[in-house]
Amino acid sequence: MRAQDIMTKDVVTAKPNTPVRDAAKLMVKHRISGLPVVDASNHLVGIVTDGDLYRRAELGTGKQRHGWLKTLGLDGTWAEAYVEAHGRTVHDVMTADVTAVTPATTIRQIADVFERKRIHRVPVVAGGKVVGIVSRANLVQALAAISPEEFDQKRNDQYVRDLVIAEYRRLPCGLPSEWNVIVKDGVVHLWGFVPSLANLAALRVAAEGIPGVKGFVDLTFGYSGPVGSRENLHSQVTVVEADDAVAVAV
Repeated sequence: MRAQDIMTKDVVTAKPNTPVRDAAKLMVKHRISGLPVVDASNHLVGIVTDGDLYRRAELGTGKQRHGWLKTLGLDGTWAEAYVEAHGRTVHDVMTADVTAVTPATTIRQIADVFERKRIHRVPVVAGGKVVGIVSRANLVQALAAISPEEFDQKRNDQYVRDLVIAEYRRLPCGLPSEWNVIVKDGVVHLWGFVPSLANLAALRVAAEGIPGVKGFVDLTFGYSGPVGSRENLHSQVTVVEADDAVAVAV
């Protein structure tokens, strides 16, 4: 799934000159916690969230300077805190260094952004203009809207390949650089040198244990010769059908 599949398209926005109180009213009215800030052409210029509004002079919650920093006037953050508490427009309190995604950004990438940036929402932009917004709630809604069977079907081959490779790296044999793992329609194709049938069996079992794997194709070669050689007893291509895996959220 991608941003375009789960994003909220009717985006409530603010302008840089929107009064702070009006921005707060918009959040309350629409039951949201953040507003993309756009210019007259709908280009993204920032974002304002509930976290930008709770340190306000009107509420008596503005940050206070303490101790010798206040006495000597050396607290370098006082000016920013003052503007945050007393600024009248969204421009004064918004975050200008804003992270955004495109409609084609995958939800896995979006989840990574949420975790890395410690944010709860990202605007979706196309050509610099806001076309949607994705929040953590949208991700939860997407999860709730699909059945385990549908979730399993949506696992693309690249994702399954990543899981197989990660599992192989946890094995004692690791993942030699000469190996190649290709996944097509849920079937794992393993290429490379495998020293024994026991090792091959372990690799097959490891692959079959990955949710979304439908089968395993052995394209490896061992001590006795490459695939296709008469001497290579395990060179025959076989497909082992795995039971339908129960999809799990990761």
